[in-house]
Amino acid sequence: MIRWLVTTFVAVMILSACWPWLGRIGVGRLPGDLRFRLFGRDYLFPFTSSILISLIATALVRWL
Repeated sequence: MIRWLVTTFVAVMILSACWPWLGRIGVGRLPGDLRFRLFGRDYLFPFTSSILISLIATALVRWL
């Protein structure tokens, strides 16, 4: 259980660090990605972008 928690934490840290670069190529601005501004902070829920990234990663893994 702790292994999954650490893996999830590391993945979130990597995606958070890469988010400005990913935003420049359009990730997070697709239809279905929700963005809220609440109390001066931006909250992003990239549902469609997550599905798209997952499909691309799955295709790459199956192709290699």
